[in-house]
Amino acid sequence: MAKTNNTTDEPLEKKLWKTADKLRKNMDAAEYKHIVLGLIFLKYISDAFEELYQKLKEGKGDYESADPEDKNEYLAEKVFYVPPSSRWNWLQGRAKLPTIGKDIDDAMDAIEKDNPSLKGVLPKVFAQEKLDKASIGGLIDLIGTAVLGTKEAQSKDILGKVYEYFLGEFALAEGKKGGQFYTPSSVVKLLVEMLEPYQGRVFDPCCGSGGMFVQSEKFIKAHQDYYKKNKSNKLSLNPADNISIYGQESNQTTWRLCKMNLAIRGIDSSNVKWNNEGSFLNDAHKDLKADYIIANPPFNDSDWSGELLQKDGRWKYGVPPTSNANFGWIQHFLFHISPIGSAGFVLANTSLSSNTGTEGEIRKAIVKNKLVDCIVELPAQLFFNTQIPACLWFLSKDRRNNKFRQRDDEILFIDGRSLGIMIKRKHKEISQGDIENIANTYHNWRNTDGKYRDIAGFCKSALIEEVKANNYVLAPARYVSTVEQEINLEVNFKESKIPNELVRIKIEIAENIEKINEKWNLSDANINIKNIISLNRLSSELNSISTLIYQSAINKYFLEFETNSKNVEKIESSIGQIPKGWQVKTFGEIFDERKENVEDLGYCPKVYSVTNLGIQLRDGKYTKELSKSTAKYKIAHCGDMVFGLSREIPNLGVFTDKIGVFSPAYTIYSPKDIRYGLMIGCIMRLKLMEQTDLLKGGAREGKTLDKDKLATKKFALPTMEELSKLWEL
Repeated sequence: MAKTNNTTDEPLEKKLWKTADKLRKNMDAAEYKHIVLGLIFLKYISDAFEELYQKLKEGKGDYESADPEDKNEYLAEKVFYVPPSSRWNWLQGRAKLPTIGKDIDDAMDAIEKDNPSLKGVLPKVFAQEKLDKASIGGLIDLIGTAVLGTKEAQSKDILGKVYEYFLGEFALAEGKKGGQFYTPSSVVKLLVEMLEPYQGRVFDPCCGSGGMFVQSEKFIKAHQDYYKKNKSNKLSLNPADNISIYGQESNQTTWRLCKMNLAIRGIDSSNVKWNNEGSFLNDAHKDLKADYIIANPPFNDSDWSGELLQKDGRWKYGVPPTSNANFGWIQHFLFHISPIGSAGFVLANTSLSSNTGTEGEIRKAIVKNKLVDCIVELPAQLFFNTQIPACLWFLSKDRRNNKFRQRDDEILFIDGRSLGIMIKRKHKEISQGDIENIANTYHNWRNTDGKYRDIAGFCKSALIEEVKANNYVLAPARYVSTVEQEINLEVNFKESKIPNELVRIKIEIAENIEKINEKWNLSDANINIKNIISLNRLSSELNSISTLIYQSAINKYFLEFETNSKNVEKIESSIGQIPKGWQVKTFGEIFDERKENVEDLGYCPKVYSVTNLGIQLRDGKYTKELSKSTAKYKIAHCGDMVFGLSREIPNLGVFTDKIGVFSPAYTIYSPKDIRYGLMIGCIMRLKLMEQTDLLKGGAREGKTLDKDKLATKKFALPTMEELSKLWEL
């Protein structure tokens, strides 16, 4: 049987990256980035030039009698003029010559001379002796296979996809340094979707490679219906006519990336400035009052020259501590927001609760002045340059009735920590569904016609008085009650709160399923995305409540030893008092280590992993990245206990699917009775911090499972008859 070639289905940007990365060899990603992205940019402007050049050369219609070498012809069409020695075909013909490096540098110089907006932007690093000229030639041949700058390619945003993908991969390859120029696209999308920058001045005072600006333009293009409904606002169908961008960047090489990133999309970057002093010491837009500020400043920056700015006029709400720039950035943003403007930005979670220096007092003043609109806590592992937990702040100068409802006495809190999907072994992204869910929640809360309601475990609209009672701490967990916090783990099984929640969820699930089925059966109808998102959210709520009930039942019957009898006679045992008739058994007496693997089974079921949240299904890409072969993966069945590795506590969980597999790094135990497995697994999860004695040194992450210690752990168990009775209850 012929093998299927899966690579044929790969997007162009992934194919190009794989080959380009091979040509990198031992070159540092930070250097290679400018070489590859510079050539991609050169190919783009050369494609666009060549397409117009041929039309001018033919001289038909509007181009009759036009001179194909007249620079003004290209300026009129907003196309960069490319001189003969800089055109792609000419360079590709010299790709195998030893002088190709110098040829490209000269080409970049010539383009800058003929296009003043690109002066000082293009990389001229190709003639370096350490660069392998054969690899440069290979890159030219590779990039030459892609059509990037024609009108058709631009309509499909082929270059944009390639450029953005390469920026992300380089950020990943560079690790911490990569975060200086790149904010993960899913975070940028979320910021932009929430702020909705349709029209006005958009400002980013630490703009990196310009992702916030690019996404703002994408947002406008994706919401063209808005223009049709708002003709009175005199909005243009061309996004570039509706927003003007202002930016600043202190790293010159990153600023160059930004200028190229904007140039390839036809976005005017004349107000994106560079100076090596940065926004605090040398504000390039001192008089700007922006309608929207979108930014991702450096987290917890201690080297921001705060000691030189103690009397700065921007510190209206308090002087920021010199050891941390977080509240310097917040006040810099507030200084530049127009009277009806808004800001959305990323900061470290510590900004929500820290009282170091003057931070607590500044946060208090900002809240009391009714400037905080919304706080979103983000999932972990989103950023390439840090593992510090992060959040989004949204500030608005006018929260009374400008465009939206009066909400100046409220703050919306959204807890997004449980969201996100794994895309790499150590990296997550926020899914499009999650982005829409968060943005829609914010809009429903903010808009006059919105249908907002608090959702346990996800969002809460809190009054400022409540924030005051929490000492002005803005961490969403303080306000967004989870089901467990709202009802408590020790559930009173006679109260109606949980049954009422179950009935509500049941009704809403049934309604959504009915609507989806109704649309599905009509071939000409479109399924309502809101119904699907709602169904997904409701399933999460149902899972939370069912987990709560299960844990509470375990707590009631097996930890507190409650049964149907009102007076349970207890006896002494080696672990204290237990109900009469119960017995004490060790983990080793209840479980056997499972050795079966995929090779024995003959096929590979779904792959799972154990996290601090319990057992979770791995994403397909994540699984493929981790292992080339699953032959040695271990099999688990329902009721099995699965143990992983951790630096502080053992990751453990009880497996509840019919069958699944885990990597060989995990240890799996099979119970002699599935009910004992489910019960003991839940007890050990509930008392997770008591399991630290199961760790010992030696594994690749610093700790491994002490199997001998685990085997001796004792548990109080009911008789089989009593267990069966409790199970039926």
